This record gives sequence, structure tokens and C-alpha cells, in this order.
Amino acid sequence: MADKIEVSRDIAASPEEVYAALSDVTRMGDWSPECYACEWQEGSHGAAVGAVFDGHNRNGDHEWSTQGKVIEADPGRSFAFECSMNDFHYSTWGYRIEPTGNGCRVTEWTENLLPDSVMQAAGQISGVADRPARNRDTMQTTLDRLAAAVED
Repeated sequence: MADKIEVSRDIAASPEEVYAALSDVTRMGDWSPECYACEWQEGSHGAAVGAVFDGHNRNGDHEWSTQGKVIEADPGRSFAFECSMNDFHYSTWGYRIEPTGNGCRVTEWTENLLPDSVMQAAGQISGVADRPARNRDTMQTTLDRLAAAVED
């Protein structure tokens, strides 16, 4: 399917502070309305390319877990990871951070890699019928919550 979505927000905090918050996946539940918890897998202790973590998601009565693998970790600039379930890489998520006059602009992006043939099953697992619309909404909420947490 390969739908790519981007949502941006200006945040009145330094790019380094925003990166530190975003790349600490154990805090993802503080920002995301869908991913309520993440923990680094054994042998991974923080944001570095190749580090692996488990992400736990919830939408109403629907719950599912995924595995994330960090593919980009550039402090103050970008953080990205692949999401897999049962060794199937189904999406990529990331954040670009650009300095502005009073902080930074953060762009959260995602690329849905699910083939059309599994969209119905994915919707049953997550309880989400329109994944692109849901992602856009949750991404805006994530950035708003992040800003509330890091802005002075």
C-alpha cells in the first residue's frame, strides 16, 4: 500500500531536548494515544541504530504488540524505526527535527507498507477501519502532547 503521512508542529524547545524525549521510547506512552508503552529488548538500552524495542498498542478493546527496530538515530535531527509483527515489517515511523527561531519544527511521519490483501485483517486486529485517518489524528495528538511536556 505504501501510504506516507506527515504531520508537523512547531515546538518551543531545543532540537536536542525534543530528540531526547522522542528517542526515549519508554516515554512513548506519554505522547501517543495509541502506543501506551514501550520497552527496550535485552541488549538494547537506548536509541542507537539496530536497537530493538517492544511497543504495546491499544484502541478501545483492541490491543496488540509490535517490535520496533531503530534505523536512524541522529541526535537533534532525526529518529526513525521499523515496526514488525511476526517478522513482517509493516510500517516505518520517524521524526525529523529542524531548528527554528524559537525552538524547532518536528515532523512525525509514517509509511504504511501493508499490502491491500491484509488491510482487512489489520483492521480487525487494531479496530481501525481507516488507518491513514487514524494515524493523522494520533500523530497530531502525539506532537501536541510532546510539546506540552517539553516546552518551557
